[in-house]
Amino acid sequence: MSDSPRNADLHCHSTASDGFLPPIEVVRRAHANGVDLLALTDHDTLSGLDEAEAEAQRLEMGFVPGVEVSVTFARETVHIVGLGVDRQNATLVAGLAGLRAGRDERARRMGKALEEAGLPGVYEGACAMAQNPEMVGRAHFARYIVSTGRMPDVSTVFRHYLGKGKPGYVEHEWAKLEDAVGWIRSAGGIAVVAHPARYGLDMHGLDHLFDRFVECGGEGVEVVSGSHSRDEVARYAELALKRNLLASRASDFHGVSESRMDLGQCPPLPSGLVPVWARL
Repeated sequence: MSDSPRNADLHCHSTASDGFLPPIEVVRRAHANGVDLLALTDHDTLSGLDEAEAEAQRLEMGFVPGVEVSVTFARETVHIVGLGVDRQNATLVAGLAGLRAGRDERARRMGKALEEAGLPGVYEGACAMAQNPEMVGRAHFARYIVSTGRMPDVSTVFRHYLGKGKPGYVEHEWAKLEDAVGWIRSAGGIAVVAHPARYGLDMHGLDHLFDRFVECGGEGVEVVSGSHSRDEVARYAELALKRNLLASRASDFHGVSESRMDLGQCPPLPSGLVPVWARL
């Protein structure tokens, strides 16, 4: 694909994981917002890709099959986006299946912890909120708690109950970085570090993350993200140049009420970078 400027949005979510809209509606919203290249990247699942790709083809919009893989690195949860993956690849499919099994076990532990904190029935409520029963996560817990009137919004729930160190937070071991990148590469995809400014890693920790990421075959970084400030965009543009990484542009859209940026509304990549879509 061309490396010329385009409205590419290469990280977003649907009801296949923790987004608000079904895959077909994500595609339609992206198209209406002027996106000409979209990647659906649900957490640890490929289940929404067929529906999304069919609608993108109907609308004659470029589509990239993707996934966001949950990784534990230095006791932090890090997300690695896979772009251009073969959804039939046995290695990737098996790896993601293992992560989804772990998600269910974590959700049950979260429900128990919240019950002990005085919030009974939250696990059942979160399950009812999730469209995909394999993908119950913190967002579903937060949305259910908001629906009961106990908290005004999702961000408040995270601050009080679901953030690290709070009563409902449960430590969990996700994939190893090397495994996640390996699964993506096995499936013919490009591995990209998602929203790097969001992690609780200092500069030394981030250097270590990117050292390991590049060593095991990672190729890209989200320079522009819905959660990045202007200064953070500049910082990760410099990192991409320094480490010869492909640059990605992504909203990380989940839904209008919970996302800082709508589909297709990201600022353009800074000049001088090699966009990841030049390799897709």
